[in-house]
Amino acid sequence: MAAAPVATQVDPPRGTKLETLMDSPQFRATTIVAVRRKNKAAIAGDGQVTFGEVVLKNKSRKVRRMAGGKVLGGFAGTVADALALFEKFEGHLQAHPDDLRRAAVELAKEWRTDKYLRDLKAVLAVVDKTTLLMISGTGEIIEPDDDILAIGSGAPEALGAARALMKHTNLTAREIAEEALRIAATICIYTNDQITIEEL
Repeated sequence: MAAAPVATQVDPPRGTKLETLMDSPQFRATTIVAVRRKNKAAIAGDGQVTFGEVVLKNKSRKVRRMAGGKVLGGFAGTVADALALFEKFEGHLQAHPDDLRRAAVELAKEWRTDKYLRDLKAVLAVVDKTTLLMISGTGEIIEPDDDILAIGSGAPEALGAARALMKHTNLTAREIAEEALRIAATICIYTNDQITIEEL
């Protein structure tokens, strides 16, 4: 009787890009939660930056104000890439003031088609008092149905917590964003409770 086949792992060829990606530690940063409620908007981000299994920084700031304080943004991914994208996005906000969706569409188009920008690795969350969006480098723009958005390492935990808080409490947008992030920090090892919050 023939022996059952044995599953084996085939290692990538030495020196290949695939091997490098598999062997290299990864930067993980961060968790961002954005919430709109009762004509208020808030965005919160934790401060942890992790490289492989090492925490490099505990108080990194990954949320900011844009468009003269009318728009809030946060990012998950590589810091330098996200800052470059924020700079591009602010240019589109200036070209399309008071139209967050149009600015997001223009950034997504440029991000997807530009030879330099399409290699940038980050995801953006942006919000004003009427609109909440996620923008990705694949050209996707997602507007959540429930005015709650979470991106980054602890996004599933933060999103679940925020939805429960929105449904079962009368907390403000700021309070929901902060508490959801604190809950995520107790579950996700790449998220801490050094929280930065911006509010409209």
